[in-house]
Amino acid sequence: MTDFLLELRSEEIPARMQAGARADLEKLFVQHLADAGVKTGAIMVYSTPRRLILIARDLPDQTEAVSEEAKGPPEGAPDTAIDGFCRKNAVERSDLELRDVKGRMTWFAVINRPGRSTADVLAEAMPAIIRAFPWPKSQRWGVDSISTESLRWVRPLSGIIALLGGEVVAFEIGGIASGRETMGHRFHHSGPITIGNADDYAAKLRAAHVIVDHAERQDMIRIGAKAAADAAGLTLIADEGLVIENAGLTEWPVPLLGRFDAGFLDVPPEVIQLTARVNQKYFVCEQASGMLANAFVCTANIDASDGGKAIVAGNEKVLAARLSDAKFFWELDQKTPLAGHAAKLERITFHEKLGTVADKVERVAKLARWLCEEGIVKGDANLAEKAARLCKTDLVTEMVGEFPELQGLMGGYYAAKEGLDPQVAEAIRDHYKPVGQGDEVPTAPVTVAVSLADKLDNIAQFFGIDLRPTGSKDPFALRRAALGVMELVVKSSMRLPLTEAVRGALAIRSSQSMTDADIHRLDGSAIDILNFFADRLKVQQREAGVRHDLIDAVFALGGEDDLVRLLARVKALQSFMDSEDGANLLAGYKRAANILKQADVSDQNARHPELVSGSIGGEWMLKQVQHDDMDKTELDLLAALDAAEPKAAAAIEAERFEDAMAALASLRGPIDAFFDNVMVNDPDPDKRAFRMGLLTRFRNAVHRVADFSKIEG
Repeated sequence: MTDFLLELRSEEIPARMQAGARADLEKLFVQHLADAGVKTGAIMVYSTPRRLILIARDLPDQTEAVSEEAKGPPEGAPDTAIDGFCRKNAVERSDLELRDVKGRMTWFAVINRPGRSTADVLAEAMPAIIRAFPWPKSQRWGVDSISTESLRWVRPLSGIIALLGGEVVAFEIGGIASGRETMGHRFHHSGPITIGNADDYAAKLRAAHVIVDHAERQDMIRIGAKAAADAAGLTLIADEGLVIENAGLTEWPVPLLGRFDAGFLDVPPEVIQLTARVNQKYFVCEQASGMLANAFVCTANIDASDGGKAIVAGNEKVLAARLSDAKFFWELDQKTPLAGHAAKLERITFHEKLGTVADKVERVAKLARWLCEEGIVKGDANLAEKAARLCKTDLVTEMVGEFPELQGLMGGYYAAKEGLDPQVAEAIRDHYKPVGQGDEVPTAPVTVAVSLADKLDNIAQFFGIDLRPTGSKDPFALRRAALGVMELVVKSSMRLPLTEAVRGALAIRSSQSMTDADIHRLDGSAIDILNFFADRLKVQQREAGVRHDLIDAVFALGGEDDLVRLLARVKALQSFMDSEDGANLLAGYKRAANILKQADVSDQNARHPELVSGSIGGEWMLKQVQHDDMDKTELDLLAALDAAEPKAAAAIEAERFEDAMAALASLRGPIDAFFDNVMVNDPDPDKRAFRMGLLTRFRNAVHRVADFSKIEG
């Protein structure tokens, strides 16, 4: 068994591409070797800004000899077909064998593949892997780049190490021959480094100031950045994405603490953090009070002789220029009130079929007011409308133009600086929330009204012009908007009549530019939107661990668009079905449903319609039992139904779904006794119809809570 080392050295690989490149390299390597019959042991894949590395442990010295059979054309087939089969399998016609296949003689080829040296397999596979590498972006270079057949790589490829044990696996691609030499750190080492084998590779590069393992570099940055902040009495703001990115930018990471003018702290902390992070890849720090400190941590790629003083000074100068721009934008934007910025929204197209952002704001404002006026959201309608009219104004500010990630947030800051009502400022700041799983869900009433209106408008309008999600495509993030609506509703225990809200959102646009065809589609769109919400709720609940069949059982009832009621009913049903009563009642229901499914119940409905409707009285029933000599268990079941149905109905009306389930549980004993003591399909048509009617009423009673036919078990 032998280890294999591959290093592909190039100019700087973008940090964002390195994780994907590692995964692709391992996948392609395993795939190509498996196709050649080579089983691989442990595989390690690493990356630095200038190299992509793979180490495969315990490769066999050669592949095993294999014998394979290939089925060919039948005897008597045209010569061209037989010759083609021979060429495909690299055999001579004289090597073919005839065999009986279901009474028809058929040609077979027995293909014996001798073992090959693993070195030969690798020499053949490596160029194929390099050429097939799926970089998101790649380039050609040099004089050969005029040819479309020339090698493409993420950046110009400059060297290849390929060692099986201590021997070079010889191949050439793009004018680059494989060998055993590499280069160390760009600034800390000069001249080639000769690698003996996979075992001495990392150590020799470490001596040349290159840390091969990206995970080790990440740890160095985490620990070093924290230590630099701690030494200054500060707390580093953790940022795992920045750790990974800096590790992808450096081969010898050295975290260093720098400072910036405290006067910049007048700018919102999010702006400072984003400026430092996005533009310069710096970490930021907090004071003991939790306020942002005028300090940052940068990651150098060298171990400077002066301890990093010159590097820090240069980075401080660059960050100061960036923060000066940010402060200028911050002060410039405040010179115009938000209402003044709002006029510019008329120049921004929201969607070619839905008008401008100003048109959208008008719709959201009307819907937010309606939500408050109807008492759906317990907020001030005037404040909700005002916040909605200003919620998109920061889109035209200089700051959001520079940092689109700050939309909403900057509007909240500007509203507060302008002295607007704090509820309005908060609504502007948070109206995009929640924007994904795990995001904060607003609960302040005015914020909820604006956030809900914004999301409902997006869904309604794009459905209204037939631009809805299809398959994996959701260009307008409508699935995310629907989940946001559901989280807002559930978090606030809001009684949102979804049907009415959707129709209202669609109707608001009808006063704007709509064709007759658009108006005609309103009702159809409303139905589609409700189904869309139902599907998203099912997905959400399944991900939360709720059984899919229980969700289907509640949704199958139809006529319910109150999300809070729906989820409460699903929760109660899940709890009930986990109990012994639930399991036994389900068994009784399944038995009753099967009997009714197989029977012709039209006769029963004609004979005893009162029984099915539940209007039959106990005294009438007693006379029937005495007259027809029926079993007493029928009377017991009817009495149980008479008692359980009103209790369940009242509990459902009062949204006490657990009590409704308990009422149904009282039917468990009577239905079991009924099946044990009577023959439902009695020869007497009156008895048979009567008993079918009892089962129908039992089934209908259970269906008041959920459609038990959807429940598995």
